[in-house]
Amino acid sequence: MYQYILFDLDGTLTDPREGITKSVQYALDKMGISEPDLSALEHFIGPPLYDEFRRCYQMDDAQAKKAVEAYRERFGVIGWQENILFDGVPELLAALRNAGRKIAIASSKPTVFVQKILRMFEIEQYFDVVSGASLDGSIGSKAQVVQQALDAFGVSDLKTAVLVGDRFHDVEGARACALDCIGLTLGFGGREELETAGASAVVDSLEELRGILLAG
Repeated sequence: MYQYILFDLDGTLTDPREGITKSVQYALDKMGISEPDLSALEHFIGPPLYDEFRRCYQMDDAQAKKAVEAYRERFGVIGWQENILFDGVPELLAALRNAGRKIAIASSKPTVFVQKILRMFEIEQYFDVVSGASLDGSIGSKAQVVQQALDAFGVSDLKTAVLVGDRFHDVEGARACALDCIGLTLGFGGREELETAGASAVVDSLEELRGILLAG
């Protein structure tokens, strides 16, 4: 039975497509790169922004940091609000809390934005721990934010904890911390990506996820 439930945020509990892609588009424009197709930027949803700017646009360290700063110019004002909560999320979180589970967010998004989003959707009360990235970049990988959440809980038996996420880097981050990862296909990775990455289970709905998390 999982006692500690860690959730990714983007693509797992919310659909942040509009805010993230428009903010990436804004950042690229500031860097002199035109990308009119927002759908071509959806791969930025989930992974650390710095890594994606470097990987996809061959930016050096200074350029990638500048692009992240430009992204936050827009995201920090309006982008974080361009977000949709998946149907059934409050009910799932309430059921987990009522069953005595401990719940955390483990997101590569900076903690300050995670907290704003949780407040906007009025679900912050369900979380015992909010573990996000630091604005200075010292904490940003999925493994780092997962470990940060585990440390905050003081988890001694890793078999009692699980991460729920929608992308391959969620699975890899959980594995780096010796955790199971349940893949959820509501987001941006899809079943094939999650299974290939080695998710311990892949589900297509919050109802199916609830069944696994409340089993035992």
